[in-house]
Amino acid sequence: MQTATYFFIFLILSLAVFEEPAVYPLPFLVTSLVEVSCLLVFFGRLTHFAKVTPRSVFWKDTKNICIMAAILLSLTDLAIYAVLRMYNVRSIRWSRIVRPIFLINFAESRQIRRAFRSIRNTLPEITYVFLLFMFSLLMFSLMALKLFGERNLQTAEGLPYFRDYLETVFDLYVLVTTANSPDVMMPAFDFSSWYALFFIAFVIINTYIFMSLFLAVVYNNYKKHLKVM
Repeated sequence: MQTATYFFIFLILSLAVFEEPAVYPLPFLVTSLVEVSCLLVFFGRLTHFAKVTPRSVFWKDTKNICIMAAILLSLTDLAIYAVLRMYNVRSIRWSRIVRPIFLINFAESRQIRRAFRSIRNTLPEITYVFLLFMFSLLMFSLMALKLFGERNLQTAEGLPYFRDYLETVFDLYVLVTTANSPDVMMPAFDFSSWYALFFIAFVIINTYIFMSLFLAVVYNNYKKHLKVM
């Protein structure tokens, strides 16, 4: 039963590869039949569990409620999508985002739920570090806007350089990952080599200090919650 459960969970999760928009598209009838078969297996498994479990215990278990809700949402979305398809109305299967619920909430997935709860309990404790990082990023973006926005600088593609605040925030956020380094610095550096100090300070504070601190807080808190559970 455990192997069969994991097989059908893997099957319904892998449908995302074959449903529109898909990497390897299959006919709608094929994917819908596979999905309905998986949902029927999950419903049968849940019904069997309800037969051997006291009713008060069954309905108090949030895992069972989540599985039932995911089945109903999937069937509703499938029916709506089929009707719209009959009338040649283009839509997207929004219920695909609830399919990981089957992986998390079945009884066999105890270790996955344990890891998921550890992640959930870790999130509030890393919020403060994340907010400090975002505050630093927003302040540096404001400084960059004031330093470079009024100098009519342009990028190598001829686009305005640091003249829009939201674009500046995004460019500096990408710089934290060093994905656009050193391209994002070059227009300012070509204008004056002293502007390199701004980017050096930004990289030291946000990439080397905040990212290391963020990683340390995430690791320590996740490890602590994993030991408790």
